Amino acid sequence: MKSSRWVVLAALAAAPLFAQTAPPRVEFEVSSVKPSEQQQGYQVNVGVHIDGAQVHISSFPLKDYIRIAYQVKVYQVVGPDWLASARYDIDAKLPAGATRAQVPQMLQALLADRFQLKIHRESRDFPVYALAVASGGLKMKELPPDPDAVAVAGGGATEATAAGGPGGVTINYPGGSSFAFGNNRFEGKKLTMAYFADSMGHFLDRPVVDMTGLSGQYDFLVPLSPEDYRAIAIRSAILAGITLPPEAMRALEGTTDDSLFTAVAALGLKLDPRKAPLEALVVDDARKTPTEN
Repeated sequence: MKSSRWVVLAALAAAPLFAQTAPPRVEFEVSSVKPSEQQQGYQVNVGVHIDGAQVHISSFPLKDYIRIAYQVKVYQVVGPDWLASARYDIDAKLPAGATRAQVPQMLQALLADRFQLKIHRESRDFPVYALAVASGGLKMKELPPDPDAVAVAGGGATEATAAGGPGGVTINYPGGSSFAFGNNRFEGKKLTMAYFADSMGHFLDRPVVDMTGLSGQYDFLVPLSPEDYRAIAIRSAILAGITLPPEAMRALEGTTDDSLFTAVAALGLKLDPRKAPLEALVVDDARKTPTEN
């Protein structure tokens, strides 16, 4: 099963509303953009790595680059279907004096130059699942505060890696935080509810919005029956646009889609379907083939 992955970058400081002159655009010193090589089988390795002044981003679809550049969730990016399928590698160098927090702003400039990206913002009602604490109360214990943890609210994480295959999906965040789906179980380590909501959105037919009001980190392990595990894996692959063989589709016969809801309930949480007004980043124009390096 292919993995889905995301990364949270530091929030950008807002420019003054009535600046007399536009601030200079921050750009990478040098950059290379190229289509990703086709990865074999069901294995996909993607990631964002920032090592000193070197930035390496592997096998991301354009939709994810837009999400990172403009600090929104992937479901807030609205545009043609190919935005989520065509994948690209970016190698770039930060200019002298630049910080990691400026990487999203540099990506904005790169996307405008190389993909001729044009966007606008608007408010839209999205069908979502609200992640909330169940009436019976939370069944997880909050971990003691970790001074090395990276805050989720407002960004902060500059690097995350993920890999997926037939054995499951693992996403590693800074500070030792991780989420894993594999070996007939869900497992979270030092996981915030904001990250948990994001991860759940990759297994469901609509985005998941954290409405728990919980700001701490949690460890949890939810065992799944082999049948439920297989059904969740197959449905998540279908949602990701992966073409599965007929035998995989036949494995869903006679199963229900409430396995994930039951697993979340075991943690004292619930997923409530509702609509919520969220900001949408609408892609007006973009090139599928980037301009030459």
